[in-house]
Amino acid sequence: MVNIENIHSLTDFRRNASNYVEQIKETKAPLVLTVNGEAAVVVQDARAFQQMLNRLQQLEEELNQLKLESLQQEIQKGIDQADRGELLNGEEVMARLQSRYQAALTET
Repeated sequence: MVNIENIHSLTDFRRNASNYVEQIKETKAPLVLTVNGEAAVVVQDARAFQQMLNRLQQLEEELNQLKLESLQQEIQKGIDQADRGELLNGEEVMARLQSRYQAALTET
């Protein structure tokens, strides 16, 4: 989360760059720079940025694993239903797949 106190103009950052860099290193908090009053860029400590990227990658891998496990469970349910003779017709299968596909799209 960006602290309102960490929003500064690009002009001010240029004038006081070394002070801002020290602040960023000490606090590890990102600094938002504005151009003409609009947020333009974020300046962040390199290690903090890398940690954020690593965490994001880890979360994506965990999410993909959960999706795979869910898909495997659904496939197994289908196999079990087929073994019990509880087959669905093609239209019902397509409707369920489309519903799940749409739900998965909204999750990502």
